[in-house]
Amino acid sequence: MTDRDVHTPPERPPTEGGPTESTSSVLSVPQALSTPESWLDPFDWYAEMRETDPVHRDDERDCWDVFRYEDVRTVLADDATFSSDPRNASNEVFRDAVESFELDTMLNNDPPKHDHLRGVVEDFFRPRAVAELAPRIEQLANDYVDAVADSGEMDVVADLAYPLPVVVIAELLGVPSEDRATFKRWSDDLVASPTERTEEAARETAKRREQTLDELKEYFDELIELRRADPQDDLVSKIVHATVDHRPLTRPELLGFCILLLVAGNITTTNLVTNAMWCLTENPSALERLDRDPGLLTKAVEEVLRYRGPVQALSRVATRDVVLGDQPISHGDVVVPWIGSANRDPDAFPRAETFVVDRTPNPHLGFGRGVHYCLGAPLARLETRIALSTLLSRVGEIEVATDSTELSPVPSAFLYGVESFPIRFVAREAGPRRPVV
Repeated sequence: MTDRDVHTPPERPPTEGGPTESTSSVLSVPQALSTPESWLDPFDWYAEMRETDPVHRDDERDCWDVFRYEDVRTVLADDATFSSDPRNASNEVFRDAVESFELDTMLNNDPPKHDHLRGVVEDFFRPRAVAELAPRIEQLANDYVDAVADSGEMDVVADLAYPLPVVVIAELLGVPSEDRATFKRWSDDLVASPTERTEEAARETAKRREQTLDELKEYFDELIELRRADPQDDLVSKIVHATVDHRPLTRPELLGFCILLLVAGNITTTNLVTNAMWCLTENPSALERLDRDPGLLTKAVEEVLRYRGPVQALSRVATRDVVLGDQPISHGDVVVPWIGSANRDPDAFPRAETFVVDRTPNPHLGFGRGVHYCLGAPLARLETRIALSTLLSRVGEIEVATDSTELSPVPSAFLYGVESFPIRFVAREAGPRRPVV
């Protein structure tokens, strides 16, 4: 299917009784992935849905789930038909939940406003600008790996994958990196989904998210006023003094920038680094190839983004009646493109269920597509390559230090990773640092 295949559908027959009453919403995981075990390994479900129901109506969550590569790519690329603005949704639970954040960001706006907002910070995240951060990222990675290399064990998340990107984004923003434990709690709370499919769990998650947002807003309100009075060479100062359409940014836009950059700037890379070690320890031959040829690292990171990407799904809203995969989607319907499923589609990727460390070409959708393609992709790629290169140059004979059944998934309906990933290894003599390619 191509973008041209999205067209006006026949009327959809009314659903008797309307959407199913439920404590669930599009912000919850589907019933099929409602256990930790199923969310750790959703790929059999993806394969079943691609084959039997590739554009699936989930009445419980009041949304459409999209699974095949071509359909997912269409939804992501056609922002005119599939909007990122929750205000267009007929699903009140989804619309109200997103609007309750009271933030105005690139993520929940369409062009032209999306483009104007993105333009405020885009220069900071272009590949050339990001490359200038490499020496600082290498210094941090070396410090974190040096701290654990002689111990023979580490938690990839706590010892490397979390602290590295959060310190980098904190320094870019101009916030104290020693607050990183608080940043992690805030980030985890904002992306969390209920761990149980009950009203009580939904209310508790919403309450925790609201409290976290209040704390974040108070934190950044204070910093914004400081930077307004005394600008520094950091992102917050840039944002505070920026204009959009010849006007200053509003408070929801200012807070939206700060909170989005802080959360998105660390949580995706944390899961990408961790998922990379998960993939590599599952595939010792890939680890051996990287050891012999560090130049494969760039392709290896792209394959992690395809095979076990940190973002498994997104949400969009249909701006008109369309047909997708022979299913009639109505104006205002919420559509969930499952990136994780698209990236395992055998029609798009030979040997799709195999981790191929040197896969070429690799047109994965791990960072999205279209106007909302991930702003921080160059930074996430660089941080991940440096983290892996540094770790693999200092340790060998790596193995997972826990049974796979004991891994705990990140409790989020869209993010994919684990809360802890302990490994054992044998330290290597510190030699020349590997080049980061």
